[in-house]
Amino acid sequence: MEIELLWFVVTLCLTGAIAGITAGLFGNGGGFVVVPALLAVFPFFTPPSEELVKVAIGTSLASIVVSSARSVMAHRAKGAVDFDILRSWSVWLVLGVIGGVIIANNTSANGLTVVFAAGVLLYSVYFLFPELVVRPGLVFSMPKGIGKAILAFVLGGFSALLGIGGGTPTVITMVMCQRTIQQAVATAAGVGFLIGLPGAIGFLFMSHSETATLPVGTIGYINIPALIAISIGSIFTAPIGAKMAHNFSEKKLKRLFGIYLVIVSSAMFYKAM
Repeated sequence: MEIELLWFVVTLCLTGAIAGITAGLFGNGGGFVVVPALLAVFPFFTPPSEELVKVAIGTSLASIVVSSARSVMAHRAKGAVDFDILRSWSVWLVLGVIGGVIIANNTSANGLTVVFAAGVLLYSVYFLFPELVVRPGLVFSMPKGIGKAILAFVLGGFSALLGIGGGTPTVITMVMCQRTIQQAVATAAGVGFLIGLPGAIGFLFMSHSETATLPVGTIGYINIPALIAISIGSIFTAPIGAKMAHNFSEKKLKRLFGIYLVIVSSAMFYKAM
């Protein structure tokens, strides 16, 4: 039992370390790493249950608060975070998160997994084939008014539904509006924090069946031991990812991100099947 617990902690610390690097490198808060990893690890320590996907999502959102905050601090030192965007999007993001938490509470585990996989695969298209999305000569500007409200609201809801930080669509939007990939990644990390905090609170107080078998240390739908282990790993590695983001060329960073998303999507489709 002690060996199993040690393996559990070590595995999740490693997961957190990888999540921290991706948070700093891609601005995604680490959710694309944490959710699949928890779904793979939890069954080794607790009986299989449909409730596990919600624990993975809730714990992921909580870990995003830590990894995104650390990533923002690292990017801020380089002057890359656009705080004006974060301030103007914040209210709509939070409202969207509330809606996403409500939907997640009433959606089947398999449904959440399939939507996660499909959404991630869709995101990968832009980074692997950006010319299909942004045509040469076309210049967009950051959305304002009702367009901004709709984008931020949908982004918050979709991200809370899947346990991610919303970094991918934020990066796509900013890059399409002629922002550098480095500034987009840095600002996306801040969006992850704005989504992760209210999302984690929602899953913390979300009710579940009294007969549900959940991992030891789970409150609401957040597993505290996993959160602590993942957070410890991400705190130390998020600055490494941020440094890598500023050293990569934009073309290489986009391609790397696209390949990463395809791998995650494939793993989640396999999980659903």
